[in-house]
Amino acid sequence: MSDKAILQVGDNSYEFPLIKGTENEIAINVKTLRTASQGIITIDPGFKNTGSCESAITFLDGEKGILRYRGYSIEELANKASFLEVAYALIFGDLPNKEQLDTFHSDIKSKSVVDEDVKKIIDAFPKNAHPMGILSSLTSALVAFNPSSVNVDSEEEMYRAIVKIMGKFPVLVAWAMRKIEGLPLNYGSNSLGYIENVMKMMFEKPNEEFEINPIIKSALDKLLILHADHEQNCSTSTVRVVGSSHAGLFASISAGISALWGPLHGGANQAVLEMLESIKADGGDTKKYMAKAKDKNDPFRLMGFGHRVYKNFDPRAKIIKEAADEVLNDLGINDPILDIARALEQEALSDPYFVERKLYPNVDFYSGIIYRAMGIPVEMFTVMFALGRLPGWIAQWKEMRLRKEPIGRPRQIYIGENYREFIPIGKR
Repeated sequence: MSDKAILQVGDNSYEFPLIKGTENEIAINVKTLRTASQGIITIDPGFKNTGSCESAITFLDGEKGILRYRGYSIEELANKASFLEVAYALIFGDLPNKEQLDTFHSDIKSKSVVDEDVKKIIDAFPKNAHPMGILSSLTSALVAFNPSSVNVDSEEEMYRAIVKIMGKFPVLVAWAMRKIEGLPLNYGSNSLGYIENVMKMMFEKPNEEFEINPIIKSALDKLLILHADHEQNCSTSTVRVVGSSHAGLFASISAGISALWGPLHGGANQAVLEMLESIKADGGDTKKYMAKAKDKNDPFRLMGFGHRVYKNFDPRAKIIKEAADEVLNDLGINDPILDIARALEQEALSDPYFVERKLYPNVDFYSGIIYRAMGIPVEMFTVMFALGRLPGWIAQWKEMRLRKEPIGRPRQIYIGENYREFIPIGKR
């Protein structure tokens, strides 16, 4: 294969080099197109075919159902590693040894206390505020309590910023939930692991001894691992673009949270539960709704099935389905919403219409089921997604800054009015 591409526009042709990734992906490097052609650009709404960067963090092959972090398969990471190990690998490039992991965890715990004035900000939110709005605001507020910018050329300063956000973010996540639940704001314990502290801060009641359920802990660990990174999606691209202006880590992550909030992105698992609630309200007839999903003239959309990137299967869904079964079996919950979810799952896995189109339940479907079974409010589902995605955002921001990528500045094709003469207001 040639190492260049030729673009023919009218009588003119332009040559551009090809870039080949380590997994044999091919890209045409068109960064000189506008200059060489004196004004021609490419247009790609939604950037579906546009590579915004070169990255060594995550490899995704939607056709083959492959997802790897730093070369490690998602299957092995989910079944053999802890979330904190995966976070370390994403951020620093390799899985840690025991000493590195212990130091990382110890340093995170040393930064896991939030300035008391943050509680005043939380108090200002109404109880019915959406926790994603609270989380985005509190993350942005961390900048006010840590005003000095990070020198990205200093490994020490970068590391300090990383452990600081890894330590404080779970506290903000838990406090966002406890605000809407009307529970006192609490902290974790230095004697507990990262996931155990997340659970303690979220679920501990002031009048009860808190106990860790190992099956729920394992499921939560897996869920966060599966959400830890996913290549250049909407929120990750947002973090990189905002960071490309040399905005700080906390501000860039706050922007990523806002991007994640949308129902087409992180809000999908919340949309699954809202769909299940509406099916229940209509009598719970799953066969009726499967028929509606197959009817092209029906506006009903089956949430939590299929994936825009994975054209075969979502490798994360296979892993989390097992965790969902374990959680539901262990807790023995009698919940009609979960019964509806299981009925939809079984019908989709056996219905030729869905099987032929590979419209399998995805990670959003199963994560919503698990979070509901754990007793996490529906509005908190996307917040939990953000907690899992945090190390991916950190890794992407860090990579972008260390590679000294230019500020993000897309072009456009103007389709508005041509020049118009200004008319004074009295003559309009």
